[in-house]
Amino acid sequence: MKPTHLSENLDAKIIMQGVHVQLTEALQNAIRDKLSRLLRHNTEIIRINVRLHQDQTLGTEHHYTATAQIEIRGPDIVATVDGKEPYDLLDALAEKLDHLLERRHGKRKDKRNHPHEVELDAALPKTTDET
Repeated sequence: MKPTHLSENLDAKIIMQGVHVQLTEALQNAIRDKLSRLLRHNTEIIRINVRLHQDQTLGTEHHYTATAQIEIRGPDIVATVDGKEPYDLLDALAEKLDHLLERRHGKRKDKRNHPHEVELDAALPKTTDET
């Protein structure tokens, strides 16, 4: 059994919306389960907006599109996945978002660890080592 404050925090940080599809309790739990991993990995995430859309124009087969937007300091991260099974889409969406977060973190780390060289017009004086 999860503590209540953790589940309340997840409900506040993960916003779910179904378009032309009813988000059942099982589907909501799957969304929370898959995307809560991202919240544990990155504490700077403010909110995750998830939209599951069912396309009604493909006849008897159901076609789904899952879109998620991570609100974080700086530009938001947006990912979209298409498919026929909503649970498979959630797995793919979580993987894609995780990859985008890692890539963003790596870029920020590279900029911090590899600053541009500074060129000076004058020669630097040599220091003498007096011991």
